[in-house]
Amino acid sequence: MKKYGKIIIPIAIIAAIIAGGAFYLHKLSQDGVLNMADVYATIQKVSVYFIPVAILIIAVLAALIIFRKKDKKFKFWLKGESTVVVLVALLLTVNTVLFGPMANLFNLRYAKLNNVQANTLKTNEETVKQIANEGTVLLKNTDNYLPLGTQTNKLNVFGWASTSPVYGGTGSGNVDTSHAANILNSLQNSGFETNKELTKFYTDYRKDRPVVGMWAQDWTLVEPSRDKYTDTMLSSAKQFSDTALVVISRVGGEGADLPTDMTAKGVTYKGNKGDFTAGQHFLELSKTEKDMVKMVTDNFKNVVVLINSANPMELGWLNDYANIKAALWMAGPGAQGFSALGKILKGEVNPSGRLVDTYVYDLTKTPTWNNFGAFAYKDSEYKFVNYAESIYVGYKFYETFYQNDEAGYQQAVQYPFGYGLSYTTFEQKMGNLQTDKNGKISVDVTVKNTGKTAGKEVVEVYFTPPYTEGGIEKASTNLLTFAKTKELAPGESQVVKVDFNQEDLASYDSQQAKAYVLDQGVYTISLKANAHESIDQKTLTIGQTLIYDKDNKRSSDKTAATNQFADFTTGEVDYLSRENHFANYQTVTARPVERTLTAKEKDGLSNVTTYKIENNQADKMPKTNQNNGLSANDLVGKAYDDKKWDQLLDQLTIKDMKNIVAYGGYQTVAAKSVDKLQTYDFDGPAGISSFFIPVKGTAFPSATMIAATWNKDLAKDRGLAVGQEAAELGISGWYGPAMNIHRSAFAGRNFEYYSEDAVLSGVMAANEIAGAKEKGVYAYMKHFALNDQETNRTNMLLTWANEQTIREIYLKPFEMAVKDGGATAAMSSFNYIGNQWAGGCSALLQNVLRDEWGFRGLVCTDYFGGYGYMDADKAIRNGNDIMLSTTGETGATVDDDESATAVKAMRTAVHNVLYTVVNSRAYQDYQPGLHLMNWQKQVLKIDAAIVVVILALQGLLVVIYMKKYRSTKTK
Repeated sequence: MKKYGKIIIPIAIIAAIIAGGAFYLHKLSQDGVLNMADVYATIQKVSVYFIPVAILIIAVLAALIIFRKKDKKFKFWLKGESTVVVLVALLLTVNTVLFGPMANLFNLRYAKLNNVQANTLKTNEETVKQIANEGTVLLKNTDNYLPLGTQTNKLNVFGWASTSPVYGGTGSGNVDTSHAANILNSLQNSGFETNKELTKFYTDYRKDRPVVGMWAQDWTLVEPSRDKYTDTMLSSAKQFSDTALVVISRVGGEGADLPTDMTAKGVTYKGNKGDFTAGQHFLELSKTEKDMVKMVTDNFKNVVVLINSANPMELGWLNDYANIKAALWMAGPGAQGFSALGKILKGEVNPSGRLVDTYVYDLTKTPTWNNFGAFAYKDSEYKFVNYAESIYVGYKFYETFYQNDEAGYQQAVQYPFGYGLSYTTFEQKMGNLQTDKNGKISVDVTVKNTGKTAGKEVVEVYFTPPYTEGGIEKASTNLLTFAKTKELAPGESQVVKVDFNQEDLASYDSQQAKAYVLDQGVYTISLKANAHESIDQKTLTIGQTLIYDKDNKRSSDKTAATNQFADFTTGEVDYLSRENHFANYQTVTARPVERTLTAKEKDGLSNVTTYKIENNQADKMPKTNQNNGLSANDLVGKAYDDKKWDQLLDQLTIKDMKNIVAYGGYQTVAAKSVDKLQTYDFDGPAGISSFFIPVKGTAFPSATMIAATWNKDLAKDRGLAVGQEAAELGISGWYGPAMNIHRSAFAGRNFEYYSEDAVLSGVMAANEIAGAKEKGVYAYMKHFALNDQETNRTNMLLTWANEQTIREIYLKPFEMAVKDGGATAAMSSFNYIGNQWAGGCSALLQNVLRDEWGFRGLVCTDYFGGYGYMDADKAIRNGNDIMLSTTGETGATVDDDESATAVKAMRTAVHNVLYTVVNSRAYQDYQPGLHLMNWQKQVLKIDAAIVVVILALQGLLVVIYMKKYRSTKTK
């Protein structure tokens, strides 16, 4: 051992480095930063770099063995110099790994961020509170029971969720709420005394909420059974107060949809026995909850219910108990949003929120019930979901299906989309429609507070288009535009002007015109209290049908919209039609039968094992590695097609282009050839967050609550707030907002998305993006597109929908985010659209996003885990520019870097990235020179110290050798 110790020690060091690196990567996977496939691939990739060192060590060992009989002087020299050589090789190898394949992980793991200023946090806290004030919906208020009178100062607060409410959701949309304002604090801060015995009872029962995480979900509804409430406890509570507040909550998150059968295999539930029977779902009350509600309503004459859930629950039970006098709805309110609750109950705040979804009595009877969840093809690895309900999503279905059946509607719908009560009353009157020569239509709505309490009112404008039996599918009710008044004092009026374009009334015809069509006929423009209750209306007559084709494109389009998806997204699926009063409803909305993929559905379908790189022989090889003396900073403010871009792009090296494309996870990486700076791009929809390092910013309310404000200005304020915090932290890109559709109440990420309605979603998203942009932060609108369920999202999920549905429902929010919000970044989705992966779909990313809508900027994939179908070569050839990868593995690195097609595609991708980045805050305080990350500076300092040690060791060896040499010579 002693003889070869100088060699064994370096070997042990190498082994320790590799083991440490493996442990580090494993820890990242445990934290949710990487998946295990990435970990194994990265270990394999990094280990290759140590092969030369291993060979060198073997060679040294061989030399020591071969020359073991040489004189001591030579062996001393060989051992000493071998040690130095091995140390130098090890140092070079470690540096190569750190500054090479591991650099991008280290950039994130050891990012040096600034702090958000205290005054910014304080300002944003007020924004959170205002969103909660205006995003809380008053569902029920029998005999104007709320606000509570001055005689009610004590509250019994029931329900375990009162001590552990839901602040938001889980996954990339999760934020720190460890110091959040809770329900009980809110009540106490508003002057209410709460029953501490009840609170202790719940906290003693359980303190922590079951984890609904990305990798595993515990759907347990924590609630003490009825027998846990003693007679003494109830007697004491009744003496304390005759008023009770009952809290019911539900949580959702990324990675899993809410269970539609709580007794199904694979659903983890550790609650009370008998809580659910076969077929009962997560969005109805458990038996224990029912028992608790009955107990409270039997013992207290005044009961208020708080529904704390972003996912629409079945709430028919609110009408089943006479003593439930009032009910409020609050989706995840973020860190400080619950502060609104006490003020609303006290009457200091008048709730003005409106629902963003339709609340029905029976969720199992919705059009999507049978076509949401897990479906697979026979003898195939592909999964599928059918958007068989077509454009009839949410209220568009109910208002159309029950158009002449009020009794049927009342049996089906409890609370319409756009519904919400107030502590006061309002009168709304609609003026005449005014049309200008450019087709813009405006109308003045006079809103008067006719009650006795100050409050805000929402102006909701819908339209009903003319429908021809068997013609283009059209819903009878469609949100057109909306606005919110200022706070109006009793008797005060405000004239609110709302406007829209005539072309906004058009429907997409994928069958005949293959374009947007404005049919001739009478259009009813309605002022409504919600999607169902009309207040006033005017009519607009279109004298002749207008087709918005290439000769008459819509004013907002860069090029005319025409069929892009019909050939590969429709599939072998029948879609719901309004014809003959939805004659095909039963067959179309039934659970799909198991079958195999058809030849039509397979045409163009591919994954990583079947995809073949195709090159265009007509492509010419772009210039690379030119010395044109330009910096990315020289292109700040230049148009996307400015000729100077070509000169800059000619400077790019193949290596820089490959790195920018491959390492797009939570950052855009630096590129020396064009002096591109590294940027941080972080999660998430509820505020800036990171899987890698702690980020201390504001935990904003969920998107659902933001949308429930129906306040465009508040959405803009939220965008400004996120942008300001990102800028102060040193972050340039924001993975948000998310704007997919609440197609089903059971979608896990509904908290992260705004609404079932495309227009409401689009308005909110556009304003948030515009706000962030004002602060120099580019917002990644996501998930583009049709990513409306978590189930099978990374399992080659073929999402079938017709083109009209895709355009009018699921792309509309993104279209508005681009056209009205100025979005310059997007995140493509995991799923396939039809039979094409969204991240490799040129129809979506090129033809529609860029050509039709005029988007200029970058598109990033969702987390790049490969999953058997994600591929960088396919992505860059079809409009997806960077991979959300930190390791460059599992297909994130471009394989073909030699063909003209590949190099041209990489160049375009990098152009898109550079255009977005140089027009962000990243270049606002640009300084030329060498740009090193903080961890790189530290490594270089350590390197310098090690070099000094090695040089000192080499010098010592020389001195010792010389002494030995002289002594030998003297003898």
